[in-house]
Amino acid sequence: MKGSLIIVAFFIVGIILGLNFESLKEIADSGLSSYVLYALMFFVGISIGCDKKTLNSLRNQDLRVILLPIATIIGSLGAALLVSPFITGLSIGETLAVASGFGYYSLSSIIITEYSGAEIGTIALMANIIREIMALLLAPFMVRFFSPLALISASGATSLDTLLPIITRFSGKEYVVISIFHGLVMELTVPILVTLFVS
Repeated sequence: MKGSLIIVAFFIVGIILGLNFESLKEIADSGLSSYVLYALMFFVGISIGCDKKTLNSLRNQDLRVILLPIATIIGSLGAALLVSPFITGLSIGETLAVASGFGYYSLSSIIITEYSGAEIGTIALMANIIREIMALLLAPFMVRFFSPLALISASGATSLDTLLPIITRFSGKEYVVISIFHGLVMELTVPILVTLFVS
């Protein structure tokens, strides 16, 4: 939990600095965050490479784990359908489109903005950022009270990249390959479902 709070604290400090120092926009636009992400992925890769058992983890898992991305999709869209009647200003299709972002805020918000306007695109952006932050904050609780797979499912598309270090830490290295597979399927699904629901 401490590690998750530190990550969220850095996120909040970044927002505050960005609001108060216009000169930091050049750093944000320089693509530095991408290089930091690449470095994180590199070190996760080294960690996996040093543990020979991790690369064979899918062989030791039940084949039903492959159904994890399907469960994530059904759960996310099902929850969106349940709350849709209580959300004013959004149609069911737009609510489902927002939910179909699965944490992939950069792509989903762009698609939704193109089809439905900047307001709903902003809602999609915030909803997906909140999903990622909640997965960060609740990571140890999800693993403890549900299962290591719950954290992967909650992470959505970000189980492939930004939340992979958190999943590695709390779920364990043996779930890294599953997490990458899950995130890859989610990323491929996002543009299909989002476009389907908004169009």
